[in-house]
Amino acid sequence: MSYRNQFIWQRAVQLAINCYKFTRLFPQSELYGLTNQIRRSAVSVASNIAEGYGRRSKQEYVQFLHIALGSLRELDTQLIIAKEVDLAEKNLFTPLLNEVEEMQSILVASLNKLKV
Repeated sequence: MSYRNQFIWQRAVQLAINCYKFTRLFPQSELYGLTNQIRRSAVSVASNIAEGYGRRSKQEYVQFLHIALGSLRELDTQLIIAKEVDLAEKNLFTPLLNEVEEMQSILVASLNKLKV
C-alpha cells in the first residue's frame, strides 16, 4: 500500500491545498511573511507523513508523525496570528482552524494507535 492511499496523508494534502487557496486572500505585502510560513508549514505536515511512511520501521514512522504534528501546531499558531492582525476577514479563518483541529485529532489518534 502506498502512502497516497493513507487517509491521514490525503487529509494533510487537502489541508495544504486549502491553506494555499486561503492565503491568496492575504495582502501581497505578506507574500514573504505569514503567507509563506503558513504554506510551508501546511506542506510540511503532508510531506512528513509521506516520508515517515516510507521509512523502515514503525518507530521511524512515529518520529515523522511527531514532526508532522509539530508542523501542524506551527500552522495553527501562524493562522491565529494572521487572524489577529487582520490579514483576512476573521470569520473566514474558522473553517481552516477547524480543519487544523481535526487534523490534529487524526494525527494524535494515529500516534496513539501506533504506540500500542
